Amino acid sequence: MNTLSPDRHMTLQVRGRLLDLTRQPVVMGILNHTPDSFYAGSRIRTDRQIHDRIEQILDEGAEMIDVGGYSSRPDAADVSPEEEWRRLREVLTAIREVHSDAIVSVDTFRAEVARKCIEEGDADIINDVSGGIIDGDMLRTVAELQVPYILMHMRGTPKTMQSLCEYEGRVADGVLDEMMVQLKRVKELGLRDENIILDPGYGFSKTTDQNYELMADLGKFMPLGYPVLVGISRKSMLYRLLGGTPQEMLNGTTVLNTYALLEGAHIIRVHDVREAVEAVKIVQKIRSFDRGN
Repeated sequence: MNTLSPDRHMTLQVRGRLLDLTRQPVVMGILNHTPDSFYAGSRIRTDRQIHDRIEQILDEGAEMIDVGGYSSRPDAADVSPEEEWRRLREVLTAIREVHSDAIVSVDTFRAEVARKCIEEGDADIINDVSGGIIDGDMLRTVAELQVPYILMHMRGTPKTMQSLCEYEGRVADGVLDEMMVQLKRVKELGLRDENIILDPGYGFSKTTDQNYELMADLGKFMPLGYPVLVGISRKSMLYRLLGGTPQEMLNGTTVLNTYALLEGAHIIRVHDVREAVEAVKIVQKIRSFDRGN
């Protein structure tokens, strides 16, 4: 299928703000209203914790907040759509009470939850870890809503994804082929190019080695002409290589985020906002001299 110009000016119009992703990458801070996210430090339950986390994310310089109410780790407990929406609504209400202009992404693979978050929860972006695979109504829903949609690569479901890691040839080529199918579908349903963000899906349906190979080939996603999001924060690809726990993976996360930024990532999704913002500033400073400024 046809792709966009790799040097097109990539912008997102969200919440009355124009985010120029060609000029500078942005940081998305994670707020998980769950009891079982893989990184214990990100688990938020009480009202006070929710408000404190919102303030921390924005004070440390994130452009976006990504809100989750359903853990997508392989052994996570199932959560009903009603409970997921309850959790998300609680956080969305808290954000809008304090920061009406904050840019909010919602991490959900369910179309009915996505619609409620946009229409009732005043969210801005849908972040779908399944790229429209799990819920057959998701692509039609985001096309109808005409909101920015993060299309991530995954096979199967969170419970089965790690049994589906067989790829022929380079992992990135297989990921791209499968993502292009879903990209074609959502565009045929009417979602505009300027509302599409791609996420290679690090940690989803990939082994540790495959994740690093995919990172080495991150540049293959750039010629498509869509913003690329990278989410590797404290994931198993780090602690399985380095040893330790998610709690000990801040340094590794920063190293990988910096590599992704140098390779052209437009959005980095993180637990640790301040360190990610610093990585963006350093990479941008280096690039300012590359451009002869």
